[in-house]
Amino acid sequence: MSSEQNEGVAKPESSIAIYAALAGNLAIAGTKFAAAIWSGSGAMLSEAIHSTIDTANQILLLYGLHRAGRRADRQHPFGYGMEFYFWAFVVALLIFALGGVLTVYEGVRRLSEPAAFTDPWINYVVLGCAFLFEFMSFRVAWRRVRTTHPTVSLWRAVLVSKDPGIFTVLLEDSSALLGLIIAAIGLSLALYLHDPLYDALASIAIGILLVGTSIILAGETRSLLIGESAGRSVVQFVRHELQADRRIQEVDEVLTMHFGPTDILVAVSLDFKDHLSAEQVETAIDEITEHLRSEMPDIKRLFLRPSRKADTRKTRVA
Repeated sequence: MSSEQNEGVAKPESSIAIYAALAGNLAIAGTKFAAAIWSGSGAMLSEAIHSTIDTANQILLLYGLHRAGRRADRQHPFGYGMEFYFWAFVVALLIFALGGVLTVYEGVRRLSEPAAFTDPWINYVVLGCAFLFEFMSFRVAWRRVRTTHPTVSLWRAVLVSKDPGIFTVLLEDSSALLGLIIAAIGLSLALYLHDPLYDALASIAIGILLVGTSIILAGETRSLLIGESAGRSVVQFVRHELQADRRIQEVDEVLTMHFGPTDILVAVSLDFKDHLSAEQVETAIDEITEHLRSEMPDIKRLFLRPSRKADTRKTRVA
């Protein structure tokens, strides 16, 4: 027997972090471009490209959230939640192609065609302001991560998160902060040693940083796209609640899958006690379904398959 909710998928909390990142990157990108054109700094131009790509990425993520929120229909009976994962994967590709590769190219071009700086000190003002805005955006994403994963490390939170809006913004802001530091170091060396080579090298380093970020994002979103299970805590919760029900003899398989950050499908094979009638089993299923959903609203679809132990598969997924 099964039960499912057919409403549109609720927007995850990551939307707040995305809007914060969009506002910051939009302001920073224009400022960096103006400073790069005025001073002739390749590293600053790379940072401007970086912020422009990040701005486009936030727009794509918001578009993905909008598309994922549509109600399920006949053509897509499980809803459109996974479309958010698709657009997050597109974001990873954009960071690689337009962010990383283009930035490395710009740095290599600067190596062969070095340009003199004009009023380079303005770059420090822009870098300082950009660092402040990026850090503010990073704090918003970090707090969202800590809400759902209060005890794990940053890296572990990225790996276990099912919300690409959170870990994409978090990784983007982290790479942006590192990129600003690299740009400041490259610019400082170029000014101190009177050699624009270091500014170009900083541009290449920023590009490599973006390529690495895109590879991590692509790997995480690919896993979600092909059907990633819910976290261990969700599986353990479902199994614990079922095993605590006195009407259930044994819980066999607990299969889960994310169709969106707040949209989990759960399929369970279980063995009810032999003395229960068919009507009592149906009543138990209704009560169990209502209980699990009230305790964990992210479970949008719940499939319970009553079966005798001799008929159930022996493979357990946890």
